[in-house]
Amino acid sequence: MTLINRLFTGRHASLGGIALLALILIVVMPMALDLYRLNLAGRYLTYAFVALGLVLCWGYGGILSLGQGIFFGVGGYAMAMFLKLEASDPESTSIQTTPGIPDFMDWNRITELPWFWVPFESLTFTILAVLTLPAAFAFVIGYAMFKRRVSGVYFAIITQALAVVLTILIVGQQGYTGGINGITDLRTLKGWDIRDDSSQYLLYYLNAVLLIGCVLIGRWVLSSKYGRILTALRDREDRVRFSGYDVANFKIFIFCLAAFMSGIGGAMFTLQVGFMSPSFVGIVPSIEFVIFAAVGGRLSLLGGVYGALLVSYAKTLFAEAYPQLWQVMIGTVFILVVLILPYGLASVVDRYWPLLRSRLPLARRSSASSSSTTESRP
Repeated sequence: MTLINRLFTGRHASLGGIALLALILIVVMPMALDLYRLNLAGRYLTYAFVALGLVLCWGYGGILSLGQGIFFGVGGYAMAMFLKLEASDPESTSIQTTPGIPDFMDWNRITELPWFWVPFESLTFTILAVLTLPAAFAFVIGYAMFKRRVSGVYFAIITQALAVVLTILIVGQQGYTGGINGITDLRTLKGWDIRDDSSQYLLYYLNAVLLIGCVLIGRWVLSSKYGRILTALRDREDRVRFSGYDVANFKIFIFCLAAFMSGIGGAMFTLQVGFMSPSFVGIVPSIEFVIFAAVGGRLSLLGGVYGALLVSYAKTLFAEAYPQLWQVMIGTVFILVVLILPYGLASVVDRYWPLLRSRLPLARRSSASSSSTTESRP
């Protein structure tokens, strides 16, 4: 396998490819983009966490989930609850009539903080919740489904239905969740203004570092024995089961790992953007996450990251240039990519680099022969 192939494609991301990604995210993009565009890029990177998880559970595990917005939303709402409680502190606001109660609760005549909101007054608990709650939800869903051998299109439809149920629940419980508007007006983190320009730069770098860390975790998983079993499970599940492995446990683990990464992305989204709403939980964002992984390459960890960046940027570009047609254009691009490149943009190098490389020796030989002919002349 050539160096280029090792950087961008192959069974899992190489250290060289990860180093190149780190260079692009940490050095190139902050130098090339202004603060507004860099903030947009930071938002796109939060989607990359979900796409990365989908590469693991769908591309390598064969588990297509159409409800990854659930875990993205759980992580995002956990962080938003902490930030909202800080913003509702009597010292932080002058319009709050009930001390310590978020504004939307006060509007709905809730005079006491609900019991499930109280732990989110602690930043330590909030961070633990961001890391564990999405995985816990995934464990419950995965255990209920995989232990009963529910898979394929049935699993995809069930996860999609769960995303709808969670969205309806969030909207319906307006007094506790903020309803359709979500949790907004998030300004500070332990007194630190997250809307300041310097804060936006710092949050972007934190975003990039965490994403690279998740890529390394994915690489470690795929490089282990578990990764080989996971791929075998995707291709021949019955053979893996007949070999004595508990297939359900392997599926539950990779599904929980994908939810864990999605939760981190949701929390970083809340910090980066300053709000969280049910519009990032339901069917539409969940399908968009699948599109990111499919376009980038569902068999490439780095492809999932680049797919999230490219598709999100194209979505913004088309929305700015063609406000009435951008959804049609994004759909057209997705269809063309899937039809022409079933394994995403990451397969481009795998397909065309060998053709280019096969011509390079001919060019070198021709130049070498011409130089030797010149030297042999008297």
